[in-house]
Amino acid sequence: MKKYFIVFLPLCLFPLFALSVFADKPNVLFIAIDDLRDWTGYSAGHPQVKTPSLDSLASTGTVFTRSYCASACCNPSRTALMTGLRPSSTGVYTNGDDWRKIVSQEIVPLNTHFQQHGYETLGSGKIYHGGFPAESGWDDYLVINRKLITNTAVPAKRKANEDDDQYFDGVGGIKFQPLDCNDENMEDYHIVHYGIDQLNKKHDKPFFLAVGLHKPHMPWNVPKKYYDLFPLDKIVLPEVLENDLDDLPPEGIQFAKPNGDHAQILESGRWKNAVQGYLAAIAFCDAQIGRLLDTFEKSPYRDNTIVVLWSDHGWHHGEKAHWRKFAMWEEANRAPLIWRVPGLTKAGTKNNTPIDLMHIYPTLCELTGLPFPKHELDGKSIKTLLTGNTDENAAAVMTYAYQNHAVRTKDWRYIRYENGGEELYDETKDPHEWTNLASKPELISIKEHLASFLPKTNLPAQSVKQNNQRRNRQQQSE
Repeated sequence: MKKYFIVFLPLCLFPLFALSVFADKPNVLFIAIDDLRDWTGYSAGHPQVKTPSLDSLASTGTVFTRSYCASACCNPSRTALMTGLRPSSTGVYTNGDDWRKIVSQEIVPLNTHFQQHGYETLGSGKIYHGGFPAESGWDDYLVINRKLITNTAVPAKRKANEDDDQYFDGVGGIKFQPLDCNDENMEDYHIVHYGIDQLNKKHDKPFFLAVGLHKPHMPWNVPKKYYDLFPLDKIVLPEVLENDLDDLPPEGIQFAKPNGDHAQILESGRWKNAVQGYLAAIAFCDAQIGRLLDTFEKSPYRDNTIVVLWSDHGWHHGEKAHWRKFAMWEEANRAPLIWRVPGLTKAGTKNNTPIDLMHIYPTLCELTGLPFPKHELDGKSIKTLLTGNTDENAAAVMTYAYQNHAVRTKDWRYIRYENGGEELYDETKDPHEWTNLASKPELISIKEHLASFLPKTNLPAQSVKQNNQRRNRQQQSE
């Protein structure tokens, strides 16, 4: 009997031992937003934006005011963040690249890493790019029948005293329209509701809960009440320079596509309508985040959960005669990043250090006590920056398509295109990036310093020719 008791005792105690090991592991609430640029109240990116929920979260933790994506394109940006590897390290450059077939099987995605180390991994919405979701690494993931939801959301009808224009479905490929429906008719409502349900449940293990909102991704079709928050006649347009493209290299003009979306917007006279639609979509997104955070604050997990909120890239609204992302400038690449870490971050901390989203993976590993994955990450932990410390020598690195890179430091943005074209902007004197200084001989040393941050590895796309073709089709890919 004694022999059997000795064997049996560890088996009986294993669940208690497991719980004791996991008891000090913080949970992770991982909130992703699609296409949200720096238009938030706390960053003052637009004077009319309404984001009380984001502002509230920002007031409780650390905000990075100069945070940048890995790529101004959904699929490579999200693949980079979730694998910890830049597009130039994986060869995933466009929305047409299936990262599941391109990235080595030895690379462990972020959610899988947490799952392999004892976390319950739960998710809903857009975490990876929609066409290429992660097929493993989740203990549970919400699947929505989108037709059952969107079929009940119909365009709002015009009232007698209202402008006909706002009820059209956009201008060319820029899509926006107020809807006659409630929040419950929107997919993001249900994506957030999944997160709310999980926060209301008892979990026996620490959890990694990912909630990915689609808005303000196009179409900016949201309930009309959000449009009503922004009267059309009072819409403020972005500051632009009429001849802004005159000093750009040919590659920059090609990325801007001034004869595309922007020309159509100008011809239509509906620039304000488009900005109104984006602001409305942001307000809708913020309301859904508010629902999630309200539940979180009332949950038993609020004091033992790391919150990290990020957006995959920014968006242009006519700056550089450009719309959408798919470019190397500030507007396309700057994206919100908020951290709230119990016992570490201080309420209302703003950090101006330029960083990119490649640091999320290693930072979460350090904060949760998980080992780093076996594959080498392109980012590093920024735990010390979460407390408000700054790094004067930091640089954020961005890539869009094959061998097109940008470097953003505190004072400069440097862009180098595949064919050798360059742009250089003094961000302290020229925050709109209206004057390209790349040809100034007295700034050669500045360019050389910035170029030292460029990726040393540039894996080829699946086919450079195919990649260029995809780039030309990029605006229709999402």
